[in-house]
Amino acid sequence: MQFVVTATDFTDADALDRRMANRAAHLAGVKVMIANGAFLSGGAMLDDSGKMVGSTLHLEFPDRTSLEKQLQADPYIRGKVWEHIHIMSARLVALK
Repeated sequence: MQFVVTATDFTDADALDRRMANRAAHLAGVKVMIANGAFLSGGAMLDDSGKMVGSTLHLEFPDRTSLEKQLQADPYIRGKVWEHIHIMSARLVALK
């Protein structure tokens, strides 16, 4: 199953610092998902000034439970970077 995950960051004064402190560990997890075919695309969402304020992910997992388990292990969840997470099932198109 394919999913679109939209995660918005906390908005407190320390939010960006927490994002940056957890970024390397988060990206290491993304590399693992790339290697196992779960990560299709994604990246940071930016505000009008270019500041990172969230993330969008296109992922493929056997089921929603597997996806949610992966998300709960993500450093951006454990490190209080992402405040709100919205998950939608999707049928993504890949252009080659």
